[in-house]
Amino acid sequence: MKRKKYAASLITGALAVSVLLSGCNGSSEKTATKTDKKNIENLNKTGMPIVKKKIEMDGFAAKFFSSQDWSNLMLWKEYEKMSNIHINWETVSVDALAEKRNLMLASGDYPEILFAAALSKTDLVKYGQQGVFLPLNDLIDKYAPNFKKIMDENPIVKEGVTMADGNIYGFPTYYDPNFKGLTIGTPWIQSEWLKKLKLEEPTNWDELYDVLMKIKTEDPNGNGKADEIPLGSGYGIGPVINYLKGSVGLNNHGTSNGNIDLDPKTNKLRFQPTSNEYKELLTYLNKLWKAGLMNKDIFNPDNEKFYTNIGKDEVGVIFDVDPKVLADKDGYVGAPIVEGPHGDRLNTAIGSPLGNVGMFVVTDKNKNPEATIRWIDHFYGDEGIKMFFMGFEGVTYEEKDGKYAYTDEITKNPDGLNLDQAISKYLTWPGGYYPGVVKEQFFQGAEASPGSLANAEKAEPLTLKQDQIWPNFNFTVEESGELATLSTDLNTYVTEMTAAFISGKKSMNEWDKYVKTLEKMNLDRYMEIYEAAYKRYKK
Repeated sequence: MKRKKYAASLITGALAVSVLLSGCNGSSEKTATKTDKKNIENLNKTGMPIVKKKIEMDGFAAKFFSSQDWSNLMLWKEYEKMSNIHINWETVSVDALAEKRNLMLASGDYPEILFAAALSKTDLVKYGQQGVFLPLNDLIDKYAPNFKKIMDENPIVKEGVTMADGNIYGFPTYYDPNFKGLTIGTPWIQSEWLKKLKLEEPTNWDELYDVLMKIKTEDPNGNGKADEIPLGSGYGIGPVINYLKGSVGLNNHGTSNGNIDLDPKTNKLRFQPTSNEYKELLTYLNKLWKAGLMNKDIFNPDNEKFYTNIGKDEVGVIFDVDPKVLADKDGYVGAPIVEGPHGDRLNTAIGSPLGNVGMFVVTDKNKNPEATIRWIDHFYGDEGIKMFFMGFEGVTYEEKDGKYAYTDEITKNPDGLNLDQAISKYLTWPGGYYPGVVKEQFFQGAEASPGSLANAEKAEPLTLKQDQIWPNFNFTVEESGELATLSTDLNTYVTEMTAAFISGKKSMNEWDKYVKTLEKMNLDRYMEIYEAAYKRYKK
């Protein structure tokens, strides 16, 4: 695809000050000009098309399939017909997104909109207060009824997208909390193996160890080989830790703030990796590791190799999506939530329904911000959500009795393409990078499978409730800059030492030394910054 260059714009000192002041006031109103008035006159405030006379915008976007040509993709061609807005897309693969996006913003060579850009909150605040990203508060109030309704009905969304300066700089991915298969679940356990071994589902740590040991030693796949992997993850040790955190009382407000939760003894924020509960968890996982009950490459996972293991009927407990969808493997059900050594039994591996809040931004180069907000707001209403995820009736989906299903071309592709590959000929959602709303009614991925919905229903009674889950906290520009360095150093060390303790490369006798090292890495200051953000959140 021919790549388009964007002329860098220079902001004078006086203009930069005025932009910063307007940002601090939470206002998105720009000084009216003849051009602005002309563009407003061209705008239809409701319905389609969005504008009376066709307009063009330059857009940058991340895409999962590098073969996609967004200038000829059905989604964008049809939406252009509806909206009267043409986007000149420059796209980059998600693997190269961060580098390309950061260079583009730093150089000033950026377009009018960034779509599926996955900007961090740090960058939203940084470039928002520099005036590069427009504050969207007033624009959302006037031109985004779909997204405004979501914010009004779900305070966690408004809290999450509003930065510490009071401004909204980006549109997020939002996961409908009623879509239980997407938000709630546990790993998958092979129930047919349990029946063969005459075992019940494990309900605590000791029972889980015993079940995994029998899977390892009693040949449940019946091939006469000791090739079973009792517990496996193609995404590293992280999902295993998150699954078991609730059995020692960790992640008691969900996973959105990483290693931060609330210490029930002090009612103050806690850094989980220095807690006795985390130490107990790592000691248990070391016991599993020493017994050979996890895949050997779990600390350096090979996802494709792990999928091969699943396909060969070698994995007892799987940390991934529904194996029926993933590898056409029957017999797997949601693993139970297990109780830890002190009676804790809760599924806390659940995040905020608010995903990345920097998936769509409008830059100061945008000539039609009002039309732009109407353009993106369509994907926060049912018609836009349906088009984005299901596509077009008679081409990618069929409707029957109010239910939607992909056509055989998508689900039984004659060229042997899987669902993601087949739908990507028309749509952009595979890969998970997009602004908009994910709803069960319009989403046909693995999380909507009968198995996933049954898994969620089974786990829900012992899962954190939505009102207990914190969104990602918001930080000031100064806090974000300081936190970026502290987080990198602390989290890197925690990750290295977590793997070392579990694998036995480091003895638990070195725990106190590990904690002291974290303290020397300015953990106290890290926690002070989080405490300040937590206080703002509570207000």
